[in-house]
Parts: sequence; structure tokens; C-alpha cells
Amino acid sequence: MLSELYYLVRSQTDGRYLIARPNADDASSYLLLFRENFDALSYLNTHAAEVASRFAVESIPGTQVGNLLKRWGFSGVGIVSDPLLPKVEFLQHN
Repeated sequence: MLSELYYLVRSQTDGRYLIARPNADDASSYLLLFRENFDALSYLNTHAAEVASRFAVESIPGTQVGNLLKRWGFSGVGIVSDPLLPKVEFLQHN
């Protein structure tokens, strides 16, 4: 995971990242990561087409993911393996 390049979706309005909250009762938030740029764009166009133009896709090396999680206070990551369904694997950060 550390040597890979990931793609994130970030709001152009306020700079926040696209996150998931798998449990509505829990305040834990997970940063959504995509393995390909086009997967992130597909996710946006499928699930948020009306606001997709307000977001940008950024790349991040796997070595920087831990620092980003700490800085923003995320509980972990959600790696999106299928952007159309969506299918997400959640990993908790220690």
C-alpha cells in the first residue's frame, strides 16, 4: 500500500476531502481512496453528477496517507474497488 499512488476527491469550495461514515451512529470518518483517476471521476459522475464540477481529483503517494489521516483526524481509509456500485473496503488507522 505504501508504494502505490492513490487518488482523492477534494472540494474546490472548502478544501475538504470526500469521506465515508460507514456507521451512522458513529462519528468515525474514513477518507475515500481510489486506485485510478478515472475511478474517482466515475464515482463522482455516478453518485454526484449535479455537483461533480465542484470537486477535483488529487493524487497522493501511499507514503503520505498516514500523515494526511493524522492531520485531518480520519479514523482510516475506505479503498473504493468498484466506483459504480460502490464497493468500499474500510481499513482502520492505528
